Amino acid sequence: MIAAMVCSPRVTLFIGSATLLTAILSAETSQTTSSKFPEGPGKAALLKMCSDCHGPESAVGQLKTREEWSKTLDEMAANGAQGTDEEWNQVLDYLDKNFSLILVNKADAKQLANTLDVQQATGEAIVKHREEHGRFATIDDLKNVPGLDAAKVEARKDRFVF
Repeated sequence: MIAAMVCSPRVTLFIGSATLLTAILSAETSQTTSSKFPEGPGKAALLKMCSDCHGPESAVGQLKTREEWSKTLDEMAANGAQGTDEEWNQVLDYLDKNFSLILVNKADAKQLANTLDVQQATGEAIVKHREEHGRFATIDDLKNVPGLDAAKVEARKDRFVF
């Protein structure tokens, strides 16, 4: 027989407050995680695969090149991270698009198009501008490329390597 527990109003208020606080903190943590990770193919796989050993936030705490991300994923797999071949490829593409360094003076048109989230033709225009006018020295130089959306450049300003 289970004894009924009678709570005083203070205990009930405390339990209710603790439950509410837990719910608020969980929602804030979820929103923070969601806002750090842009929507797109590979996001769900990244969150799934990077949650067993560490939080996904720590996984993207440092920007890397695509090649460095590929090595990191190989290390994760060697350490037991689980995923299908398709998930691994999606995660690599997602990391490259959203958390890779942008080597603006070395990257080819395809790499630039992917990391800047622009059309291939815009990536080609960046390379052409670089070939005709020399290396980019600043973000403002890059914004001068005809057809390149300055907002896309500004949104990624912390990722550029000149």
